[in-house]
Formats: sequence, C-alpha cells, structure tokens
Amino acid sequence: MSTTTMTKPDPTDTAAAAFSASNSRYTILDRPRFNVKGVLGKWETLLALLFIVAFVINGALVPNFLDPYNLADGTFNFSEKALIALPMALLIICREIDISVAGILALSSVAMGLANQAGFPPATLLLVALATGTLCGALNGVLVTRFGLPAIVVTIGTVSLYRGLASVVLGDKAFTGYPQLMSDWGQGYFFDFIPREFIVLLVFAAVFAFVLHATRWGRRIYAIGNNPIAARFSGIEVNQYRLVLFMLTGAMAGLAAFLLTGRIGSTRPNIAMGWELEAITMVILGGVSIAGGAGTIGGVMLAVLTLGTVTYGLSLANIPGIYMTIVIGLLLLVTIALPRLLRGKKVAK
Repeated sequence: MSTTTMTKPDPTDTAAAAFSASNSRYTILDRPRFNVKGVLGKWETLLALLFIVAFVINGALVPNFLDPYNLADGTFNFSEKALIALPMALLIICREIDISVAGILALSSVAMGLANQAGFPPATLLLVALATGTLCGALNGVLVTRFGLPAIVVTIGTVSLYRGLASVVLGDKAFTGYPQLMSDWGQGYFFDFIPREFIVLLVFAAVFAFVLHATRWGRRIYAIGNNPIAARFSGIEVNQYRLVLFMLTGAMAGLAAFLLTGRIGSTRPNIAMGWELEAITMVILGGVSIAGGAGTIGGVMLAVLTLGTVTYGLSLANIPGIYMTIVIGLLLLVTIALPRLLRGKKVAK
C-alpha cells in the first residue's frame, strides 16, 4: 500500500497565496482567451507600442538619432534615475513612497567627497555612498514603521534635511578631484561601446525582476500592497518588509550617487535636483499602481526606455527643456487613460 506524505503549508504565505488565486494576472488558472483588446489593454503592451512609435518617429525626423554610438551615449541620461526607480517601484507596490531619494543621493555624494579628501582608498568610496544611503533610508523607514508616520510626510521632510546637510557642508564650493576609478564607472564603456552604467542598470533590473516576480519575498510585497492588515494577520512582518525596502531605496540612491558623481566628476549643491519626481514618473508610467499591490519591473523598464527615447530625441532636435516636460506629462496622461478606455471601463462620477 502506497502512502502519500503531505507537507504542511507555510502559514505566513496565506495572504500571498490568496492574492495569487484572486488575481488572474498572477495565476495559471482560468486563463482568459486571447483577444486583441485584452492584450492592448495591458500596461506593458501600451508602453512597448509607445516606445516603438517614439523610436520610429525620432529615427525618421531627427538627424543622427539612429547612430549606434549616439544611442549608446543616450543611456547616460537615464541610467542613474532608473536605478532609483527600481526600488521605488517595490516601495509603491507596498503602498509606500520615498520623496527623499534625490536628497539621499546629494548627501551620499557629499559623504564621498569628504571621504576622498580624507584620503580614503578609491575602492571604499562606493561603500561610503552605499552606507550613507542605507542609513538615510533606515531613518525614513524607522519614522514610518516605528512611529506610524505617513511616508510622504516623512520623506518630504527628510529630503529637505538631507539636501540641507549637503548644502551646509558644501557651501558655495564643490568637491572635485575624484579618483579615476569613479570616472571609469561613471563615464566608461564595456567593449568601447556599451556604457558601464547601462550594464549596471540591466543587471539590477534583472535582479529586481527575479526577486519581485519569482520569489516568496516578492509575493509578500504584493500581498502587503493589496491588504496590509490581512498580510499582518497571516504572519507577514509588514513593518520589517517596509523598513528593508526603505533601506534598499536609500542604498540604490547611494549607488546612483557613486555613478553620477563619477560621470560629472564633481559634487555640487544642486546635484540631482528634482530627480525624485522623475523617478516616480518612471514608476507610475511603468504601470505600478499608486494605490499599491500591482505593477511589474518589466513595465518600469519599458517606461524608462520610452522616456529616455523621447527626451533623447528632443535634445538632439534642440528642443528647450520646458517642452520636454510638457511632452513627458502628456505621455504620462495618455498612458494612464488608454488602458481604461480600451477596457471600456466607466469612471464613477
């Protein structure tokens, strides 16, 4: 007589399993039949179409747009911002947000400048940036999880704190004279063609996609975003996950500081000014729900490439920056509206 052994289910995975069972996007059961409207109604499909359209139009109208070396160099304009957008996507899926990322980046750059002046070895400057960013993220996370303060209020305050500290240290000066190692990573290429920054971005995008979409950790992030109360009752350490995500976001801002500082060769008071809004735009344009519980890393990367293509084409055409802002805003509105229109959903009045 054969016997069957049954493994005891993990009680901490209840909320994540319930989410998978109730959301057809993440389950293999009850798959809908293929239809064009359903495919076109997906964020990723719309973004892919917008990316293709933007690429074709720029290629036809803008001289030198299709030059391979120009396209490669164009990735410098968005790689650091996209590195910040990756953990920001996880935070927003988890119903949190971090407005302070540009301030963390500025303070991390200042910390590297001080360490460089103090004679730290070049290889340790990356560790200084990562440690500074992680500590800043930890402060944000503790204020949100331990004291129950709203993340948007906390990080609006800390962005002023971090950038203010950076400005006090710098004054009207700038840190320069960084080692060649930073220039190699901020300005360098692999095989004399592909920017190192872009390869770093692709590697981290693959890591974040794997964690979010193929691990228990990622499933629990979705579960927290869909219903944090149910997730907590199922045994998930909701505040622990949120704290780790804030620290991860700070660490990635520190990495972006290392690359950006190496690329421009200096630390200035206005470094990365306004980048927090651009990173959040990448995430929302990528289909991550501001209400939490939905979104993909693939969508975020498509948004990054789409925005990068549009801004790169406009810059080659010598279009003033204010028009770039208008185009990006329209692109965001169109991308938000089209899925609702294609699915035929009515907006409640």
